[in-house]
Amino acid sequence: MDHQIKNTMKNNNNSSVSIENHPWKKKPTTLLLFLSLLSISLLLLRLSQDKIILITTTKTTATTGTDHQRSHKSSEDDTCLGRYIYIHNLPSRFNLEIIKDCKSITRPKDKISMCKYLDNSGFGPLIGGKSSDYSPSWYATNQFMLEVIFHEKMKSYECLTRNSSLASAIYVPYYAGLDFRRHLRRRNVAARDAAGKELVKWLKKQPQWKGKNHFLVTGRISRDFRRNSGSRSAWGTNFMLLSESLNLTFLSIERSLTSHNEFAIPYPTYFHPTSTSEILQWQEKIRLTNRTVLFSFAGAQRPSRNQNGVVRTEVIKQCKSSSKTCRFLDCDVNANSCDDPISLMKLFESSTFCLQPPGDSLTRKSVFDSILAGCIPVFFNQGSAYKQYLWHIPKNSSKYSVYITVKELRTGGKNKIEEILRGIPNERVVGMRENVIRLIPKIVYAKPNRNKPDGEILEDSFDVAVKGVLERIEGIRRNEFKTD
Repeated sequence: MDHQIKNTMKNNNNSSVSIENHPWKKKPTTLLLFLSLLSISLLLLRLSQDKIILITTTKTTATTGTDHQRSHKSSEDDTCLGRYIYIHNLPSRFNLEIIKDCKSITRPKDKISMCKYLDNSGFGPLIGGKSSDYSPSWYATNQFMLEVIFHEKMKSYECLTRNSSLASAIYVPYYAGLDFRRHLRRRNVAARDAAGKELVKWLKKQPQWKGKNHFLVTGRISRDFRRNSGSRSAWGTNFMLLSESLNLTFLSIERSLTSHNEFAIPYPTYFHPTSTSEILQWQEKIRLTNRTVLFSFAGAQRPSRNQNGVVRTEVIKQCKSSSKTCRFLDCDVNANSCDDPISLMKLFESSTFCLQPPGDSLTRKSVFDSILAGCIPVFFNQGSAYKQYLWHIPKNSSKYSVYITVKELRTGGKNKIEEILRGIPNERVVGMRENVIRLIPKIVYAKPNRNKPDGEILEDSFDVAVKGVLERIEGIRRNEFKTD
């Protein structure tokens, strides 16, 4: 194109040499018209070059920003459209420094240092292997490690982006639960609240802080972050009550039933499969397991100061009363067995029903361990599962669980639990167990680098949670658009 311009200029120079003898000399109007046309042609040529440069630059910009080196695709071909997530690169004091200070996370009563539970991307020490009935995908996973596990899995999420303007959601990897555990016994409430306030202060300075597209995962129950008193004796921090926190979506192991920006996701279990085939193999194994115990309970006594304590006391009493059909693993007496994942799993695998009364709070890790074992959960409070894990368990609770009201429990006689469970027809029990087994993929956190053989993918707990977050944020965005 430059060559053409040079030739044109050369021709123009030659024309200027002989212009005096040219007939146009005698016709100024014609000459002016010719020069005008020539100028317009050169201008159009220049604009066409600029347009080519502009198009090239725009296309290059659009293809940068993803972690997966994708070529530029149309919106119809982009499988990540509407699923892109951006991870905030937080200052290390909000995550890495917390786990480096793992000794301060460990409490005096802990039998194992919390530092050990941080092994294997937060899965904890390996318990499965050749000398065990369990595969190498089994770990002694601590119930408070969800923040680390989720963060590690998010790092390998297939639709990450470095360009926050493309993101449908923004993940904030703050280890709020582990940070709280460091300051658990501090009487200085300002020290307990400091990190949460520093985090929202940092977030507000970021260009991405707009709308309600940020989400955060906590490995503790909601109550630990909802202290509404300045009293030194009051429990927890005020993190979830900060005004800025109302713009966050929180994923917790137990949510406040009155909160509109919290969603419960499963406690981590001991099983972290590497592939779909491994999940299917486990499901088939427990489908064929011989269950010799009608019902069981693993737990410790709780003070009867509130209804939760009263319910647990009655559950333990009835299990002891039905000693031939109920097996009670007393965690006050046999603490070592209760801390041993294999002992717990063996108990649940041998049981048809697993009792799940509330304890220190409404929910229990044991709920998901029993589902993993194919044991039908028995609940005594709607808030223990049905009103909690809305993304992960079916609405039709009677298809996979038994619900016994507090009134039935307390006024139905000393063997009411056994009476109710014995009264369920065997064919219904088989169907309920099958439905429990089908829940397993959605309540386990698979390894971050899990294989996907034959293109068959079973969504794990992480996948379901991410899908729920994206749908929630999209719903908020649509409502805001309608309002505007």
